[in-house]
Amino acid sequence: MLKRISMLVVAGLAAATLAGCGSESGGGSEAGGGGGDDAIVMGFSQVGAESGWRTANTKSVQDSAKEAGITLKFSDAQQKQENQIKAIRSYIQQKVDVIAFSPVVESGWDTVLKEAQGANIPVILTDRAVDSADTSLYKTFLGSDFVEEGKKAGQWLVEEYKDASDTVNIVELQGTTGSAPANDRKSGFAEVIGADPKFKIIASQTGDFTRAKGKEVMEAFLKAHPDIDVLYAHNDDMGLGAIEAIEGAGKVPGKDIKIITVDAVKDGMQALADGKINYIVECSPLLGPQLMDLAKKVVAGESVPARVVTEETTFTQEQAKEALPSRQY
Repeated sequence: MLKRISMLVVAGLAAATLAGCGSESGGGSEAGGGGGDDAIVMGFSQVGAESGWRTANTKSVQDSAKEAGITLKFSDAQQKQENQIKAIRSYIQQKVDVIAFSPVVESGWDTVLKEAQGANIPVILTDRAVDSADTSLYKTFLGSDFVEEGKKAGQWLVEEYKDASDTVNIVELQGTTGSAPANDRKSGFAEVIGADPKFKIIASQTGDFTRAKGKEVMEAFLKAHPDIDVLYAHNDDMGLGAIEAIEGAGKVPGKDIKIITVDAVKDGMQALADGKINYIVECSPLLGPQLMDLAKKVVAGESVPARVVTEETTFTQEQAKEALPSRQY
């Protein structure tokens, strides 16, 4: 009874704090899946709540766990690797059936993953990869192809400026330093535009995937570089923050400075429909259903693909207008 009361209090506090956006607090939470005593127990460590995309991703995981009858132990790392490692070790001590997490950064996971392997607890990577040479430390990686996302952004830019002869000055708002999406979106974009010397990245700095940091860094870019033609932001939230900075500088986003972003969350899509963003590469956060399906299979000892790529698209202004009414996130 005491445990039940404690769980209800935690759930109530989370709901009051976050108005239904999921358990994005500094600690952990547990959501019953309704599967009884033999229900699969999953320990899930989330990166944090740095963006609208991440909130939608958390909600997808939590809702899908309930629908699948999986008991979810949830922890928010607040974008700190040490918090994730601590959470994973806690899940190992609790002897959960499966661990899933979205790594804050790519490196530094081998030790804790070996501990999970030693405890015979399968691990699933979601959304972000790790750079471990030992791929036996996790069962599968579910998520987007971030390099391909960067390439798509670059391909639009090349097509947009195919008839231009002058230098195209680009500034880049990178995601969290060391994270897989930041590394891969940067490299994919650079690979495509690198074939034409007229495209020049004149400044590139992390905005930590947040709107506030995106605005702050873009303000610095504008002061240092009055001749910016294009902004490439690794996610919508940074792009939206940058729009505030651009407007504050007396320039027109989408016209004076072309803007490309990644994610396609509602706020970003609305800015695209309004002409303030020019192109968005989709990165879907709705990984919950696929994650629960994979969890059931690995717990049952079934083989799963080493890499599961989510299907995603791209959006122009007109396509954004068509998609917005039915957008889920």
